[in-house]
Amino acid sequence: MNKPKQEMKVQKGQTFPLTIKRLGINGEGVGYFKRQVVFVPGALPDEEVVVEATNVQRNFAEGRIKRIRKKSPQRVNPPCPIYEQCGGCQLQHLSYEGQLDSKRDIVSQAFERHSSLKNVESKIKSTIGMEDPWRYRNKSQFQVGMDKRKVIAGLYGINSHRLIDIENCPIQHRATNHVTKEMKRILQDLKIPVYDEKKRGGVVRTIVTRVGFETGEVQLVLITAQKDIPRKDLLLEEIKRCLPEVKSVVQNVNGQKTSLIFGDETFTLAGKPVIQETLGDISFELSARAFFQLNPQQTVKLYDEVKKAAALTGEEKIVDAYCGVGTIGLWLADDAKEIRGMDTIEESIVDARKNAKDHGFENATYVTGPAEQWLPKWVSEGWKPDVIVVDPPRTGCDEKLLKAILQVKPKKVVYVSCNPSTLAKDVQILSKYYKVKNVQPVDMFPHTAHVECVTTLKLKSMHK
Repeated sequence: MNKPKQEMKVQKGQTFPLTIKRLGINGEGVGYFKRQVVFVPGALPDEEVVVEATNVQRNFAEGRIKRIRKKSPQRVNPPCPIYEQCGGCQLQHLSYEGQLDSKRDIVSQAFERHSSLKNVESKIKSTIGMEDPWRYRNKSQFQVGMDKRKVIAGLYGINSHRLIDIENCPIQHRATNHVTKEMKRILQDLKIPVYDEKKRGGVVRTIVTRVGFETGEVQLVLITAQKDIPRKDLLLEEIKRCLPEVKSVVQNVNGQKTSLIFGDETFTLAGKPVIQETLGDISFELSARAFFQLNPQQTVKLYDEVKKAAALTGEEKIVDAYCGVGTIGLWLADDAKEIRGMDTIEESIVDARKNAKDHGFENATYVTGPAEQWLPKWVSEGWKPDVIVVDPPRTGCDEKLLKAILQVKPKKVVYVSCNPSTLAKDVQILSKYYKVKNVQPVDMFPHTAHVECVTTLKLKSMHK
């Protein structure tokens, strides 16, 4: 009896030609060699490349480009000199038009792979991009280290533990770049010891800067391994002298051996504990640890899409699940009868209540706890929402929340997602009673592989 001939798989170190079919979820090129999927960072759709296999697993291989035989017309020169080392961006080598097309395609692929829904492709709209896709980030978190007796700050390189010094990141707001650069000089001049991870010695670990796009106010957070900062008074004097735009200087203490940036203790060292920011007509106070969208210009477009999807008449009762500090709910509050929001983080709910009060919204209620507990409770009390807005973390909606939505059956669900794969899986579950009206991708993070979506789901008429 003849044994079935085993197909030869790719071997590590092997070099072979590859045609790139599409971009993967992490921005890498995807092609097939002998029916095996190969991921190639830096390769673009329609390119013909020669690849060397760097990692071979049972179901896939990874490779690096040795040579590009046929270039994509969408390939451009990345403007950032450390683009290939840093790893913060994945798509600077692709034209911006190409990025917007590819992000729509990434959403489409997610629905193909993770759902059995028919005709979703035709309901995915073109990605909403930025007029100027640079300098959009309002916050930077750069690790501090030493390189040949010089203070550096930046990110760890791709798959390495080498700190890459970032002088002028082109996707960061100019103010955050400037403040970080000045802080490196001040730490150097005052000889304030920076943290050494190997020796577990030194003081300053991370420089976090955040700017209010509309107000110009900057908050500077120094994350330190201990509470005591040598020459602290001199440090604060120098910050005040050289960086008048910094309205809030905060210290956060994190002495743990951890990849988490923030520790539990936070102190205001100078100025105010918060900075101000506005989105549209709504103003926000941002404390050092408060979550706020990183791209305020695109956030306005994203929230306007949520408003369009909700299509409110002034009579609707709305639930804002995963409400955070209440941003989405407040965006809708003018056109709604009542908003009820919940979040599991107590501080967020305190902020949400304050934000609603500051803006005179008396139709907004905020509670601490998971949505899957509050929803059935409210329904049993005779309060049923017309629209539920969900904006979950990358892991998607809690399974219990999806069950609660299917029980409560609001007329409409507006799903704001930062991960197309979990979006498609959750929509598949909700499709029991809901049909997809449309999916609107929004480019919140140009030059990276991330894409946000606003998906409108309507209750099928047979279940009303």
